[in-house]
Amino acid sequence: MGAMATAARLRQNIAKVLVGKEHVIDLMLIALACEGHVLLEDVPGTGKTMLAKTLSRSLQLDFKRVQFTPDLLPSDVTGVSVFNEATAQFEFRKGPAFTNVLLADEINRATPRTQAALLECMEERQVTTDGETRPLADPFLVMATQNPIEQEGTFPLPEAQLDRFLMRLAAVGARIPLGRRRRPPATSLCASKPLDYTRARCQCTRPRDLAHGGAICASWRSCVRVHSGCRAHNTRP
Repeated sequence: MGAMATAARLRQNIAKVLVGKEHVIDLMLIALACEGHVLLEDVPGTGKTMLAKTLSRSLQLDFKRVQFTPDLLPSDVTGVSVFNEATAQFEFRKGPAFTNVLLADEINRATPRTQAALLECMEERQVTTDGETRPLADPFLVMATQNPIEQEGTFPLPEAQLDRFLMRLAAVGARIPLGRRRRPPATSLCASKPLDYTRARCQCTRPRDLAHGGAICASWRSCVRVHSGCRAHNTRP
């Protein structure tokens, strides 16, 4: 199966659960093919978590979610070494970062110290603790969300971390196709478990294999040019 056909099947599969957000789905697939990360800015209850779950299930990827709060510690994300009395040695317990698709929910509610714990994960795709470096899973995609309305008690993301995201999306105002406006979007889903509509369409081992097609490859090159241009513009004296 070609790259374009695979991407079309993935898009159709995710659209069974998320109605009216085809544009956001396309950008998510482009970010995955580019091995980049995505920052979603939207109000609660608009399907951000469901998008990450559906994407991971469609690609047979591992999925983990972290609710960022002010009392969250960096070790709660990357992992921590625990002393084992039976062996009299320290054992490393992996954190949620050791997954394929990581949903960092309301990332701006955590302290800058915890936010910085994701810098190495997103850029180098590895975790360094106690002087030992451990590689993360491949592929590795971070989907971070933040509420653009409520800013009280939050910590804005620094420019260094915003630069780690390939895309910054706002899904507000997504429209439902004309043919589906006769019924609410929720009625087109399964009554209790919307993910029952999702089936694994392929096993993603190399995300850039999805980019070996015409439209996706062109979009990948465009993202690289825009991202490189933004960096060059921001580094000018």
